[in-house]
Amino acid sequence: MGKSCLIPGCFTQREYLVLQGVTSEWLVASVAVGNRNAVQARSAPEKRPNVQGRERHEKNCVNAGSKLPSPECRRSWQKFSITDCESDHGLLITHINQAHDLLRVKDTAVVCPRLKATNDWMQSYGLESLKLTLDDLMKRGNVVLDANEAEQIEFTAEAVADFETRLHAAIDLYDKRIQWLLQDSRKLFGVIQGRRIGVLIDTSNITCGPRLLDFQKDLLRLVDEQLCYVKRLYFLSFGTEASPLWEESRLINVDVLYETRQWVKSLKPSGGCNLLKALKKAFLLKELDALVIIAGSCPDQSSEILSDYIQQCMLGRELLIQTVAYECSSQVPPAVLKSVAEAVGGHYHSCSTRGENYDSSDLDMILHERRRAEDLLSIINKIYKGKVGHACFSLMPESSTEIVPLSPACLLPKPPNHEGPLVIQIPDFLAKSSAEWLKTNGLKAKKLSLYQVLAPNAFSPVEEFVPILQKTVSSTLHEKAMMQFEWHDGTIKNVHVDPPILYDYQKQLSRAVRKYERRIEWLSVRSRRLWGTVCERRVVLLIDISATSSMYIIHIQHSLRLVLEEQISSKDVFNIIAFGKDIKPWQPEMVPSHPDNLENAWRWVLALQCEGTRNLMSALRRAVEVDFQDKDKHESQGIYLLTTGIPDQDTHVISSYMLEVCGGCDLKLHISLFSTTDSSLDGVIPPRYASPDEAALAFKTIVQAASGRFHWFGETGIYESGDISSILSEMEKAVNYSHKCALLVKSLKQRSGNQLAGHLIPGEDVAMLEGRKKRKPQKLPFPKPTALTLARMSTRDQRDGDRNGSLKVFTWLPTSTKAEIPPAQPIKEFLQMGRRKKYKSKKCPEVSLSLLYTDKGKKVGATHKKYSKPKCVRKAIPFVILPQEEEQCSSKEWLSKFSIKKLKLDLPRIIFGPECLHQKQMVGSLRKKVSAKYCNIFPSVRMDGSVKHLHIQPKDLEEYIEQMERVLRCYVKRMQWLLSGSRRLFGVILEANICILIDTSGSMDPSLEEVTQELTSLIWEQLRKNQTKFNLISFAEDVTAWQECLTEATDEACHDAVQWLSTFRAHGNTSILKALQRAFLLQGIEALYVLTDGKPDTSCSLVLQEIEVLRKKRVVTIHTISFNCSDRGANDFLKKLACQTGGRYHRCHGDVDGQLAAHRLLSEGFKDEDDPVFPLFEGDDLKTLAGEVAKARSYLMQAKSFRSLLEKKDLDHKEHSA
Repeated sequence: MGKSCLIPGCFTQREYLVLQGVTSEWLVASVAVGNRNAVQARSAPEKRPNVQGRERHEKNCVNAGSKLPSPECRRSWQKFSITDCESDHGLLITHINQAHDLLRVKDTAVVCPRLKATNDWMQSYGLESLKLTLDDLMKRGNVVLDANEAEQIEFTAEAVADFETRLHAAIDLYDKRIQWLLQDSRKLFGVIQGRRIGVLIDTSNITCGPRLLDFQKDLLRLVDEQLCYVKRLYFLSFGTEASPLWEESRLINVDVLYETRQWVKSLKPSGGCNLLKALKKAFLLKELDALVIIAGSCPDQSSEILSDYIQQCMLGRELLIQTVAYECSSQVPPAVLKSVAEAVGGHYHSCSTRGENYDSSDLDMILHERRRAEDLLSIINKIYKGKVGHACFSLMPESSTEIVPLSPACLLPKPPNHEGPLVIQIPDFLAKSSAEWLKTNGLKAKKLSLYQVLAPNAFSPVEEFVPILQKTVSSTLHEKAMMQFEWHDGTIKNVHVDPPILYDYQKQLSRAVRKYERRIEWLSVRSRRLWGTVCERRVVLLIDISATSSMYIIHIQHSLRLVLEEQISSKDVFNIIAFGKDIKPWQPEMVPSHPDNLENAWRWVLALQCEGTRNLMSALRRAVEVDFQDKDKHESQGIYLLTTGIPDQDTHVISSYMLEVCGGCDLKLHISLFSTTDSSLDGVIPPRYASPDEAALAFKTIVQAASGRFHWFGETGIYESGDISSILSEMEKAVNYSHKCALLVKSLKQRSGNQLAGHLIPGEDVAMLEGRKKRKPQKLPFPKPTALTLARMSTRDQRDGDRNGSLKVFTWLPTSTKAEIPPAQPIKEFLQMGRRKKYKSKKCPEVSLSLLYTDKGKKVGATHKKYSKPKCVRKAIPFVILPQEEEQCSSKEWLSKFSIKKLKLDLPRIIFGPECLHQKQMVGSLRKKVSAKYCNIFPSVRMDGSVKHLHIQPKDLEEYIEQMERVLRCYVKRMQWLLSGSRRLFGVILEANICILIDTSGSMDPSLEEVTQELTSLIWEQLRKNQTKFNLISFAEDVTAWQECLTEATDEACHDAVQWLSTFRAHGNTSILKALQRAFLLQGIEALYVLTDGKPDTSCSLVLQEIEVLRKKRVVTIHTISFNCSDRGANDFLKKLACQTGGRYHRCHGDVDGQLAAHRLLSEGFKDEDDPVFPLFEGDDLKTLAGEVAKARSYLMQAKSFRSLLEKKDLDHKEHSA
């Protein structure tokens, strides 16, 4: 606190007291005596005697670094007074150093007057208060007319230079304020506002655990620097319970501050973070006007509960809520506190000195004002570019002065060679709409309809009346030779299925679908993406130039350029009509489309200015009554309308008019709707307003009346197109036909069995199989059996019969002199006996048979021995070994080592064995199925649709529950790790040589700053730490690379990369394919990380095909990151791209809820299977791990329920025994 500030305009604590007037007497004395005496006074401070409380306060000030004495501490020769002292307005200076001190104090008074809140400070030093807004700049100019009688504003060089100087001074002032806010206690707690303040301090185990001393030290600085200047104070600490310092708020004095310091030093960790209980006590004090909540951990209650309670308590009461997130390593506590503050209209502050992360409503307010000042400077730079002599010129602004200073055509970004001459292309084919094209290329035209293919072999069922039976009888031949199939008219026909014909038909369908995909890709590029296909020979283009389209005039001009170059050049005649409130035709009537006319039309389009409303009815009347006045005498005539919103007239009025004029002639109206995200009204209120969906519905109605086509597109791509919808419908029909073919062949196979499969094998494969059969070695014949072998076989075959019967083999007795072998059986009978033995040996025998020669009579004897069935041996609960640190790998790879199955903690496998299944057998005498005798001894549970018995002890279940809770904690910590830092958005960087592709198209403009911050975090947190070679590529309409090759992640390279990221500007389309092709050229590249917020500007299937071709030359993994994208089609494309290349798909969705759920699980334990629950993650890593967590929680809850069941069973058994 005692150290001097490093920047001009900041001050120490005692200097602030000077500013506040506490030592104003001493300051006057210092001015009169001179700077030298003042310095001597500073160097010899003295303590005031006999005042114990004031002495402690003075001692604290001295320890804080103060070097200025109080008035009572001045020496005797310094004690004098000045009477009748008038202000000298800074003119009385006795020493040059004193002048510097006075100027510094003056600057300090501007930056931080009386610790004023930032919102109050902005009322005095904002751009409006300083008169530095765009309106103030415009007032300095004079409106003049140029040679073309167009309005311009003329500025003098002195006026613009003075305005620019004042803007630089304002920006410097904002920088000083920001640096002041990031010093001392303001850095950690912000600027505390209010006069009667209640302070709620979090003393949970997380906040006051290992960092208790630092927390107490920072709180003491807060008390000494800010809280000592308020009027009343109230302190309360909260952990699991809430503990106030006083029951009521106290007036500030020395004793109260001393008691506060001692209380802060005595703070101890106290369990959880029950903020709701603390709020209930604090809201009982009605005299407070501000409430400061300081927390370093996540509250036990959700932000919704806390916000609702605070809003209810603040009804009819003015109370400012300020939340402070103190040194939080996780992102969840700051997010919760910020949400609470925003919900109740308060202020928030978050600071993490480890990661140098700051988030504060004060900083946001100043940074916003600073950005406005920088935007004004950029406008002034553009004014300077039009400098002539001693004056500066610029066009009169026509849109909202808060958004653009000049006309949109001057300030909006333009495509390359936007104002250059046209590059006319003459198409070498006749343009057709999709409906006309399908008449020659559709499935029906190509005779590829399934009903056309099956018609020659399809027969209607024959039904005839049989007089003898007196009823109608149907033929049944189809049941054996044909398949029944539903026809397109709903009737059932018997179809003879020929698989080779259907297989060839499916190949033709596949070729047709590929052809349709190429047609869709052709319709999705260049001018067809904006206008569709211009088919007619006589064309009039209607262009909407209303005031609401001013921000998109460049888009409109560019779309006109494309259609003039590519499609209008092949027409007979054409004309262009621009309409806003008034109608502006290019020519009085239609003219031939030769290159000179096209170039003149383009020059006329470049001069268009947006103004007025959207008078579509007058434009249509002008086109129909002038350009198409002879519409009955000509064919192939079309009106193409390009508009950005709903017309001024009602829909039914325009529809009725177009239905009338288009009837009886070949004239059609086609509409292209360009949906814009924002619009500038420029003070003009349109007669009608409609959402984009409502506008699209209205134009569809008009198009239907005029027999035309509707095309709807925006900055991100095509939303709806009649041409593309027709092709997609034909593709769906082809897929449906192919699916029905597959069902027919499948049904035929099920009916005919394996016989059909044999017929379908080609001849060459059959010959090869026969050759294999011929080459297969033959089995050797069995050896000649002996008598003992025959006896075993015969006895085993008859073991289910009469075991006491005499055996023929046993009656044979070998003589002592002649040991003859009885004649063997024929080989055929012996082989049959061997086969019987083979089949019966598969069953586990219940009786063991041993044959032997007896001593008496030398006979053959048999011994039978029964064995009990094998019992299931229960496996012991394994002790799992879990990782101590997080591994840099994907969730799939990580779970291959630590999944539940890999750790052998699968609950059904541990608990249930082969004999656990509950079975019932039929008892003949009772004529019903009954359970086993001892079934009621073991508890029964239903598992996977069957009833099983629990053969496990409660202590084993206790061990299993303990192990599963350890595994779950490891899983949840891994989830927290994945949701923190740059891994939240990009996942874990696995490869050593990577390239990051960043989308900087126009749709990324609102979130480009956030993307830059995330990329900066990624560079320092993962790439620099892991020494990864990397490169950066930004892509919009063009592709820009940071370096030409991969670069080592050194400190210098990382700094340079971060600086390059700050130059991003959002504009244009999304050329993903170009960026990927550029990245594949990098030497040594292993993986690409593609960050985008939408679909590419080309076909998704085309991108996937091209990437497959590139991967054949070089195998590169592509990981995709979906950023703030809610388009399901775009996300599906990114998933396919990652899956096709072996990469991972990431989407930052539900990260805050996931962090909160993980925190609750670790703090509250695993008590419930469904609360808290993780959000539905879509990213591969988070989704895989969340699924394993859900499985583990399910097993844990089942194990606890089984334990309760066993304990209840034991208790019932004990009560029954007693």
